[in-house]
Amino acid sequence: MIDITKLVDHQVISKIIEMDGSTVLNSQREDQGSGIDPKNTDEPTFSVVPNCEFHNGIIEVKVLSKFLADAPALARGFIGIAFRISDDFSKYESIYIRPDNGSCDDQIRRNHSIQYYAYPHHKWFVLREDEPKKYETYTDMSMNEWIDLKIVVEDERAELYINGALRPNLIVKDMKHGRNLKGSIALWTEIGTEAYFKDLNIITKD
Repeated sequence: MIDITKLVDHQVISKIIEMDGSTVLNSQREDQGSGIDPKNTDEPTFSVVPNCEFHNGIIEVKVLSKFLADAPALARGFIGIAFRISDDFSKYESIYIRPDNGSCDDQIRRNHSIQYYAYPHHKWFVLREDEPKKYETYTDMSMNEWIDLKIVVEDERAELYINGALRPNLIVKDMKHGRNLKGSIALWTEIGTEAYFKDLNIITKD
């Protein structure tokens, strides 16, 4: 298990709290911004595992999203994992969830419950326009509840498993940075989210 008290913040404000008998990282994006311009989202707003060089393997963490009191209308509880992060944060891969979409009564929003993106040139709005439906999907989930995330990474492929699913909830076969990128791992959050993380575990395979 990774010691989350040692994570290093980048463009987020975080603190360590005790919650239901567990040590939890509580964080939010440092600059909430207006959220109107999509170009200002899917940014490197995360807490980074120091001294970590991850290529292939498994990343597991439990996450919980709440809305900040001043969350904008576009907030969806954005929370997830970034991985293979370059030393200068100029590129990385990420998969995150939008828990509010997973339990809403709007089918289009429900279809956007899970998201893959690659920073900096393949953010959600680029992928949604260029290859619609390929990097997003639906899974049942809600705000204010713990959700188990597991990402399995092998070369250019990544699979996301939610809450112990036997089969992946999302499959990405062509991660945009290719098969060779290596780098750190981080716990990621976005506009309007009060994010909680616990039980971070990393298994490296090479």
